[in-house]
Amino acid sequence: MRILALTRYERLGSSSRVRFYQYIPYLTSQGMEIVTAPFFDDGYVRKLYAGQRASPGVVLQAYLKRLSVLLRSASFDLLWVEKELLPWIPAWLENIVPTRQIPYVVDYDDAVFHRYDLHRFALVRALLGRKIDGVMRHAALVIAGNQYLAERARKAGAPRVECLPSVVDVNQYALTEPSEGHGFRIGWIGSPVTAPYLELVREAVATLNREIPLTITLIGAGSVQPFPNVPTEVLPWSEAIELKLSQQFDVGVMPLVDGPFERGKCGYKLIQYMASRLPVVASPVGVNQEIVEPQGNGYLAASSEEWLAALRELRDSAEKRKMMGLAGRRKAEQKYNLRGTAPTLLSLLGSLTKP
Repeated sequence: MRILALTRYERLGSSSRVRFYQYIPYLTSQGMEIVTAPFFDDGYVRKLYAGQRASPGVVLQAYLKRLSVLLRSASFDLLWVEKELLPWIPAWLENIVPTRQIPYVVDYDDAVFHRYDLHRFALVRALLGRKIDGVMRHAALVIAGNQYLAERARKAGAPRVECLPSVVDVNQYALTEPSEGHGFRIGWIGSPVTAPYLELVREAVATLNREIPLTITLIGAGSVQPFPNVPTEVLPWSEAIELKLSQQFDVGVMPLVDGPFERGKCGYKLIQYMASRLPVVASPVGVNQEIVEPQGNGYLAASSEEWLAALRELRDSAEKRKMMGLAGRRKAEQKYNLRGTAPTLLSLLGSLTKP
């Protein structure tokens, strides 16, 4: 089976890495031939993470490259698409590309449809508001990272919808015992795009720091500094540092506003923390409410008071941190582990092969 993987990014883009690239070694070991064709390269992602805009020429080149790939796609048995073929292009224009005779599966790990149907400009809403619904409706299979995304696909008329959570290869995550004498360390991993959510915990972190000095470590936040007067370590993101979170943090946090786009997120940060045997504190938004088991592997916090109470409890009890971290690790092993979902994805893709 020859599959053309039309990803949004190369491996540096987290969504493409998590939903596509980490599966490719397993899929190829099982006899599938996977050819990847990212829309944007790693250079684009580096600029994005640095808060820089790509030049119009770079964007135009990406569209031309994608069109060229699509025009040469007839030899493949299946298209495996991340979100859409051509971003910001109306669905009817996508449909004239000669790929309709090839079945395609489309994968979503966020509510990309809300970038269109909730856009501030009425013209964008009119032209693109139902675009992703059309993509879903014509797909042979929609793979959704959570039920919020799956429900949208069902309402759009997708003939087949399956849920597959975002996962990690749990065994790759280093586990170390916490060292003594470093104080309490709150940690967050993400990108400059998601760093503004940290404002939700600024008051709680500041209060804790006034009680007993702490450290907050931000991985991948760029130049964002939401914690004045709190010792803050900002580290650049890398795959290597992702696998060593237990050496950086005592607790992992995931604050989110409760909005339509945020309800489509797949809780990947939480799964990384849990795989690292860390307790978690998260906003009770979307899939976070499924991942976090209050008083089990962490806490859900909807207000500054709740964030403060949760973080204070974890600061004051190393035993509770250890207990919750172990519970999180077990849940990651059982439910959010690449070794469990890879055979499921293989079966889903394989089921689309023509008899």
